[in-house]
Amino acid sequence: MLTALLKGLGLGFLLAISMGPIIFAIIKQSIANGHKAGYAFIIGVSLSDISVVCICNVFTNLFEAALKHQTIIAIVGSIFLLIAGIYTFFFKKEQLYEDDVLKKQYRKRDYVAIAMGGFFMNILNPGIFLFWLLWSTTILADSLTHENPFQYRLIVYITCLVFVFISDVLKVQLSNILRPKLTTRNMHHINQLSGLILIGFGVGLFLKEVVLDK
Repeated sequence: MLTALLKGLGLGFLLAISMGPIIFAIIKQSIANGHKAGYAFIIGVSLSDISVVCICNVFTNLFEAALKHQTIIAIVGSIFLLIAGIYTFFFKKEQLYEDDVLKKQYRKRDYVAIAMGGFFMNILNPGIFLFWLLWSTTILADSLTHENPFQYRLIVYITCLVFVFISDVLKVQLSNILRPKLTTRNMHHINQLSGLILIGFGVGLFLKEVVLDK
């Protein structure tokens, strides 16, 4: 199904270029802790996308119930972003080593924690729910015009999610290219910039969903 493939690629491209806290968090995580940590983070992000897609397509009532609590989700998400931003700006310390052997050795549970951080940072953003609600409705309507609606939707979602995951992997690789050129001072500035971005998105999310929508 060429139509489903093109639809999935277009949707994936739209998600991949979306500017949000996730893209900065991916780059920051990869630069600070290495490519394995970056991969763990994007795995968490991908799992959250898959979870929302499943909720949207299988648990329709649960999805609609979650949207009814959009304000609560927005408050929790904004608090999460604000805490992460304040910690990153004021308290996060990075120590860079020239010798890779001396770098911190992460355990499996550390990578799991990083993946969970990516999962919750993504899924606590109400924009993710709204995005998938809008497009799932469109995709469902389009699928009904095809001979096999389920196959059509499956191809669209798989193509989209795979495209986004590959784009996130490329972001990690880009970060790894930049990492050898970084100094401890530069990392401190990156921490501050990353913290300000997270705080900005947190404040923006709170104002948009809680204050302006009232």
